[in-house]
Amino acid sequence: MLELAEALRTRGAALRVLNLGGGDVDTSTPMGGMVFTVMAALAEMELAIKRERIIDSVNKRRAAGKDLGRRRPQFTESQVLNARRLVNAGESATQVARDLSMSRATSYRRISALGA
Repeated sequence: MLELAEALRTRGAALRVLNLGGGDVDTSTPMGGMVFTVMAALAEMELAIKRERIIDSVNKRRAAGKDLGRRRPQFTESQVLNARRLVNAGESATQVARDLSMSRATSYRRISALGA
């Protein structure tokens, strides 16, 4: 945000925020520039704190051997084997995938992972 405000200032323009911190902030004035700078610094600090918390949480979950929240496989091996059998028997790959409520790309990926 500070880079945006500086780019505008070099072009002779200013940024006017209508609702920042309860009032108008105009970067063309010294007070508005200061308030905008402080608010941008606070936002950057908040983002850095959020990143630290996420990294800390992931590291703790890894150390404890817990799930990191990835999607679990939705389709069983028998479902994929059945899909492969149907496709090999001449059924449309698109229709087989649709019947199993998976995308065609997912069906191809899972079938090839089993080894056609």
